[in-house]
Amino acid sequence: MNLHEHQAKSLLRDFGLPIPQGGVATTPEEASALAQVLGGQGWAVKAQIHAGRRKQAGGVRFADSREAVVEAARELLGRPLVTGQTGREGLLVKSVYVETAAEIEQEIYLAALVDRAAGCLTLIASPTGGEKVEAGLAAGEGLVRLSPDAGMAPRDADFAAMASALGLSGDTAEAAAGVLAAVWKAFLELDASLIELNPLAITKSGALAVLDVKMVLDDNALFRHPELEALRDEDEVDPQEREAHRFEMNYVRLDGDIGLMVTGAGLCLATIDMIKRRGGEPANFMDVRPVASGAQIAEGLRILLRSPRVRVILVNAMGGGILRCDTLAEGVAEAYRTAARKLPIVFRGAGTAKELGEMTLRNQGVPAAVFDDLGEAVDEALRLAKTGAA
Repeated sequence: MNLHEHQAKSLLRDFGLPIPQGGVATTPEEASALAQVLGGQGWAVKAQIHAGRRKQAGGVRFADSREAVVEAARELLGRPLVTGQTGREGLLVKSVYVETAAEIEQEIYLAALVDRAAGCLTLIASPTGGEKVEAGLAAGEGLVRLSPDAGMAPRDADFAAMASALGLSGDTAEAAAGVLAAVWKAFLELDASLIELNPLAITKSGALAVLDVKMVLDDNALFRHPELEALRDEDEVDPQEREAHRFEMNYVRLDGDIGLMVTGAGLCLATIDMIKRRGGEPANFMDVRPVASGAQIAEGLRILLRSPRVRVILVNAMGGGILRCDTLAEGVAEAYRTAARKLPIVFRGAGTAKELGEMTLRNQGVPAAVFDDLGEAVDEALRLAKTGAA
């Protein structure tokens, strides 16, 4: 579950992180009143949407007067903001976060996440944060890691060593070690899957300030945190994603025209990569759970059939010990038989009950193009996406 910046900052403030004072406004007048209450000589006005790269897209404005705060809020509120993470339609800005501006001496990147290869919680940091951090992290420039043995908690000395490895010293290093420890604690106690501070700024006065936060909570652990469930902003979730979630389908909307239904997250990602490498664009990520029923599968396919962007549907079924190919095919047939909109379907089956799955599609009148080879199935989906003809 994604959180807004202001929600994440409110939670992390309780763990002792140095969060500048700020507040949420839904009108320009509220933004002006917040600036007056906060005081100071400058403010940041930030669009609150579930997407990164807001600053590059104009979603973060700096103001040196209350009049400028009002103007920034007026330009952001009620309009879609398109960033590199929102898709072409963007996300509607319904609120802005007004925060006291800081004079920055250095920007540090810090994130807590689960390193699946190492099997443990890991902190990663870079002494160079801010807008260009992604390129630096991809190149591994200055990257510092704290990844203790699985089941072991870091000691204070480990956090101090990480702060020193970032090139910090004196009081700043001591404060940074405290931030590292607090982020580690917050990650565990809140059952997060990601906490990203970018930037964690060193101000010209030598103090630390968390200027931006991205936080994602583990949906599977929300039963332990009913108070956090209330932070979910359903309006920020794509309607198709909400519908898919209701039927326990793992779904993410993308910008292409090839609809995907795949058994397994890894296989789905591999299928997406193959489509992209061959010049196509997937319309979605859809991972069918191993214990999905035929009815749930049917609802998943109906979501794809209703999407106006989708021109063809590629079903990649790897039958295993739990979800069989014929079960998936039955769900596909049920949806196709009752749907108002018909689209070309490409079916690639492998594994348990593959032949039964293909027979199910034929017997129930689904005009699917059937393939054994995934590459051939992807090529056919690309052709159909261009021509629209079976």
